[in-house]
Amino acid sequence: MILLVGIAATPARESKVIFFDDFSGRTLDRSKWNVEITGVHNNKELQAYVDSASTIYLENNTLVLQPQFTPGFVTKDGKNFDFISGRINTKGKFDFAYGTAEARIKMSDGRGLWPAWWLLGNGNWPETGEIDIMEYVGEKDWASAAVHGPGYSGNTPFVSKAYFEKNNDITSWHVYAVDWTPDGLIFKYDNKPVYRVTRSMTARYGKWAFDNNKYLILNFAVGGGYPETVNGIREPYYGLAPSTLDLIKRNKTKMWVDWVKVTQN
Repeated sequence: MILLVGIAATPARESKVIFFDDFSGRTLDRSKWNVEITGVHNNKELQAYVDSASTIYLENNTLVLQPQFTPGFVTKDGKNFDFISGRINTKGKFDFAYGTAEARIKMSDGRGLWPAWWLLGNGNWPETGEIDIMEYVGEKDWASAAVHGPGYSGNTPFVSKAYFEKNNDITSWHVYAVDWTPDGLIFKYDNKPVYRVTRSMTARYGKWAFDNNKYLILNFAVGGGYPETVNGIREPYYGLAPSTLDLIKRNKTKMWVDWVKVTQN
């Protein structure tokens, strides 16, 4: 045995849970979540977001977001969409700066589906920043993490794909997380670091946009710009494969969320 004299043990830092939802109720907890209704249309996405039990519901203690094929659906601002889907956020109910945000999620496979788990600043975009913890656009062997800010938004230089093991792809349960500090963001899938962005990395492009509070978002987009850049599909729907359209029509496309948690040291 070797005794180390004069070196005090460093106490372990305790983590405090500041947000948690395991979707164990009968319906979505509206004290924690807002349901978004489409009013702004972005990224050439094909869906309108609605507040409907067909697109956002709880099943077996799990949140389910599910797009629906609804030809000719008209939004409140008079726009026509052939799909509806679900998007929820915590804006005005919970936000935070620094800590770990994580969620346990699995998804259906389908080229052109675009579910995501992300954080957004409360002010103007992209000045107050966006942290994309997980985005999936229809290739089941990978998901992507990214950040957006002033000078590095849209087709951001700060994006990375994380590849899954062959028998453990996007259709299996994974924990998608980001560790957020004043000087950087480390993205982790199943507790394994997959990408890092630091304050110094963004400095050549623009102001660091990750020193302000951000709220949580879960959504299920259909088609749009990001899927189209990957699959090259433009007909009959932008970014959406005909085979995936058939899956949506048969109610086979879902995003399941087991739980969402935010902790701080």
